[in-house]
Parts: sequence; C-alpha cells; structure tokens
Amino acid sequence: MNYVNNATLIRRDLMIKLAKLIMAGNIDDINRIPLDMFPKRSKSVRCCIHKDRAVIKYRLMALMGHRVEEETDELKTLSAYANDAMDRDEIENPILTVIDEACSACVQTSYFVTNACQGCMARPCMMNCKKNAIKMVNGQAKIDPELCVNCGMCLKECPYHAIIYMPVPCEEACPVGAITKDDDGKEQIDYDKCTFCGKCMRECPFGAIMERSQLVDVLKLLLSEQKMVAMIAPAIVGQFSAELEKIVSALKTLGFDHVIEVALGADMTAEHEAAEFIERMEKNEKFMTTSCCPAYTESVKKHFPELSEYVSDTPTPMHYTGQIAMEKYPDAKRVFIGPCVAKRNEAIEDDFVDYVLTIEELGSLFVAADIDVQKCDDVEIEHVPSREGRGFPASGGVTNALKHGVDGKVEVQDYLIDGLTKKSLRELKKMSKSGCDCNFVEVMACEGGCISGPDVLSNPKVANKMLAKLLERS
Repeated sequence: MNYVNNATLIRRDLMIKLAKLIMAGNIDDINRIPLDMFPKRSKSVRCCIHKDRAVIKYRLMALMGHRVEEETDELKTLSAYANDAMDRDEIENPILTVIDEACSACVQTSYFVTNACQGCMARPCMMNCKKNAIKMVNGQAKIDPELCVNCGMCLKECPYHAIIYMPVPCEEACPVGAITKDDDGKEQIDYDKCTFCGKCMRECPFGAIMERSQLVDVLKLLLSEQKMVAMIAPAIVGQFSAELEKIVSALKTLGFDHVIEVALGADMTAEHEAAEFIERMEKNEKFMTTSCCPAYTESVKKHFPELSEYVSDTPTPMHYTGQIAMEKYPDAKRVFIGPCVAKRNEAIEDDFVDYVLTIEELGSLFVAADIDVQKCDDVEIEHVPSREGRGFPASGGVTNALKHGVDGKVEVQDYLIDGLTKKSLRELKKMSKSGCDCNFVEVMACEGGCISGPDVLSNPKVANKMLAKLLERS
C-alpha cells in the first residue's frame, strides 16, 4: 500500500488550505483555491486546467464533508458548500465518496503482452492456455480479451516475463468486492457490501475515492466556546516524531480542553474480552475472535454472518473511552482521533462519540495553526493506561493484552489474521465450518495493525519504533 504519493500530498495541502481559511474567518475565499492551484496558462495534469480545477473543487467538497455524487447544481460555488458545512449539525453516512471527474476509468482487469515478447518457438503461453485465447500476430503473442478468462497461466509460463497483469487498483484492493465499474466505466461503491476498510481509497492512483471529512465540523467547535475532548488512539504515537506528552500539549494548544488516551478504553476492552474468552472456553466453544476492528466486524455482518457467533461481544476501545469521557466531561464534545476510515462509520452508530478526525487531518490542523509538535512543552498525562492497552495498535497487541488478562486461567492458543484480504476472509470462513488449531483469533484489517491504517502520516516501521519506546517506559 502507498503511504505517501502525489495524490496524498495534494489532499493534505487542500486540508491545510481549508483549515487556514476557517481559522482566519475567510471561508468565502475558498472559491479561489482551484484557480490558484491551476492558474491560467499553467501546465495541466489531465486534459486541461479546467478539469484539474473541477477535480480540486470536488476534493474540497469531500474535505468539507459533502457527498460528491449528490451534486445537482454545477454552478453552486465552493463558498456555498462551505457555508452549508459550517451550518451542519449532524454527520451522515456514507462516509466515502467517489469523485467521478478524478476517476480515470481504468481498463478492466486483464493480462497484456508487452513488446518484450520474443515470439519464441516454444510458445508456452499458447500451449498452456486452456481457452486458446493467445495467437501469434506479426511475430508476437496477442491475447484475445473475448476468450481470456484471466487465469494468469500465460504470465506464469512466459520465460521472458513479457506478459503483465493489469489490475484495477481499487477493485483489486477491496477484499469484499464492494467497488465496481458503472455503465460509463467509472467506479462506484456498493455500501451494502462496503466495510469501510479504506483500502480502495489508499490504492487509487488518481485519488478519486475520498472520505467525507469532519474537519470543518471539529474546527468550527474548536473555534467556539464549546468544550472539547480529544480521544487519541494509541496509533498516534510515532506520527509526529515526538513524545506522547508533546502531542497532548499540541492538542491543547490547538484548542482541546481535555485529552484522553484511547488506551484506557483498550484496557477495559482487554479486561472484558479476557473474561468473555474464559467463559467461552469453559463452554467448549471452538474459538473466539477479536471485535475491536470495525472493518472486520462489518465484514462479518455483511458477508460472513456464519462467523458472528465467534466474534467477541466486547465493545471497542473507542466506545469505552467515549463512555469515560462522557462521565468525566458531560458538557464536552468527544472527538476520536485515529488512523482508521471505519471508525467514522462506527462513530455514527455510537452515542459516546460525536466526531472522528484522522491522524492525517490532525497533522493538517497543526500545520495550519503553525503548531510545531516537537517544540511543544511536555505536559503531564492524566490517567496513564497500561503497557498492554497502549500496545493495541500493533498486530499481536490485542492478543498480548488478552493473555495478560487471562493470566494463565485458560490456555490461549492464538492465531493472527494480519490484514483482511480475499484469502484471509476465506480462511476465517473455513475456520467457522471446520474449526482450527487455535482458540483465539486476532483480526486486523490493516497489515501490521492500526499503526498501518489508511490515514497515518508516518511509515509504519518508524511508528512501530516510537511505539516500542513508549511501551518500554509505560
């Protein structure tokens, strides 16, 4: 998966520009952003600067929380959309949107013979194609798309590696087949299938799939008299090349009145999950899976209901942390900050969470507010969670916390599903039917865990090192 690319940098730049306008009280100037980014006679990225400007407009609409597909008036200005966002009180589903203008309508997934083909005498591609889809044309192999079934045998057999696989990146990344082409060849998301894992968004080379951001909603409240609580996911560690105490200080400088680590909620999740695991094993159940990853639980609900009896009934760390925040600060709005797209969907259905900001959005707010996290003073962290709770974002962290809670009362035979893919979902389905050589399965939608989520800023390897340092002193 891509962590930094040009589409990502453009998105972050737009977040910063949007935040600066709101902070300065000049939101009506948003109309100028597409023109400033692609001025007259400038070099275009697409066919012309007019399409480039249109794509920037739709990106900004998504960053203001609007669904691009619902546009009915192309003459409606960005400032009008901005004022609509400033007046909004509620967050609605779906949390993703597809920018039609940005989608390049990639060719259908296929195998393609390149000019590296040597037209060899052996012709293994032809000899091993069971559909007779390959012919020799002008001394080179050519695949007939009408006959090809995309089995990939020709690619495996070619001794010159002259045949390549051409995927549709977003469709290839989706583990549940929730994104497909419409009649015009543009991608569309089936929200009855979508699990909001964010893989399609990250993999699209054109940045055509975006989240409907809540940046405007949160920033509007930060600039008001409303009390605000930031609930920071453990994955925030390592995202700003600074100690956790400095990140907390930066959040308070930004305008949050209180900061609570979601690792406190993770401690509660681990405690309840350990008790539930012991109870299930005493009843001789086959196995139990984790429930803290919303993309996984959404996959079970929509695609593999036969797995539901094995999923833990324990709520997520975000839920428990929201509950803590509501009890401690009943007059404050609660904002979860993390690396996950699916948390937006979970939060809409959770009364303990008001808004969700991604780590990427938080970074943009810091830049817009001219806050250098590394230069912030250290502040004392109230209510320090356990080492196990802070270890949740890395793959294997939930298992370690559960083992700590079980404390040897029951033998834990653990297994890790490190990243949701078509293959790993089939593996889970097989477990539900025939069992497995384990009794506890940790499932993470993102390979490497939440610290590798779709909305992180840092390379996961770097973030993992920072997390390890925090755990050493926890």
